[in-house]
Amino acid sequence: MNTALNPKPYLSVAVPVYNEEDSVCLLYEKIRVVCESLNKDYEIIFVDDGSSDRTLEILAEIQKNDAHVKAVSFRKNYGQTAAMAAGFDCAQGENVVSMDGDLQNDPSDIPMLLKKMEEGYDVVCGWRKNRQDKFWSRRFPSIIANWIIGRVTGVRIHDNGCSLKAYRASIIKNVFLYGEMHRFIPAMTTLTGARVSEIVVKHHARQFGKSKYGISRVWRVILDIITVKMIIGFASKPLRWFGFFSLPFIIATFFAFFSAVDLLQRDHTEVWLVTATVGLLCLFLSTHLISLGIIGELSMKTGDFRPSKGLHPNIKILQQTDHKED
Repeated sequence: MNTALNPKPYLSVAVPVYNEEDSVCLLYEKIRVVCESLNKDYEIIFVDDGSSDRTLEILAEIQKNDAHVKAVSFRKNYGQTAAMAAGFDCAQGENVVSMDGDLQNDPSDIPMLLKKMEEGYDVVCGWRKNRQDKFWSRRFPSIIANWIIGRVTGVRIHDNGCSLKAYRASIIKNVFLYGEMHRFIPAMTTLTGARVSEIVVKHHARQFGKSKYGISRVWRVILDIITVKMIIGFASKPLRWFGFFSLPFIIATFFAFFSAVDLLQRDHTEVWLVTATVGLLCLFLSTHLISLGIIGELSMKTGDFRPSKGLHPNIKILQQTDHKED
């Protein structure tokens, strides 16, 4: 069989890895077996997030022996979201599947995700219903976070934190990720009108190494929840949102000016000056907010310009070598 890749494969599997030298070979074999069973063109993209162990060396060896593998590396550790975004950027497949590199996600669930997409969904999320993690440090905070994310974003799925997800490439390549945004991808895709679903997937206990996450990331997640809510809210109706925020300042402006006129008539000059100054400041703030809303509306009307994303200068793709035909 010729292992040369089709310019437009059916499937791209994107896997961020960080210090996973013990698991990366086994994970590759499991993904390869599943992808081969699909009998369609595929590629596997490993993104090394600045590992300090032998992970990158092992990936280079895997890529050398398999033309379906593409290895991408960061010069330093940028985090899972950045690594996942790099994998999406490099993906050439019609469909993209993301998953963790620690063997807790099961590659055998990939066909099930793709089958669900055939029902007309654009994003299919994995739900780790029987999650094999510590309850108080991992599962309980996740339950609370998923409930909050569902209420805030309106996309109510059970497990936003599960990395095992399937996307249509045309959808995921238009989602810009930063911070801890990888857990908000389902909500962000709704900006493009994506249909989102979820299915129960397997979850295994960690076999090697230790978790890269802990309770310390809660604050970053809270900040990203606020950011996502603002993005989703402003995206379709910026003038309404800015107008809403300007309303208290408009009310304060009228109140301050009416009070200033009354004070001036009663010769309270010093108090009048302070009240009039407050009124002018509120008028300026309300006008500024409304102007921002108008600019946002004009930006929407004139189109959504996005520069070519390309790859960050701190990212490099390991060079492919010639492969023998089987």
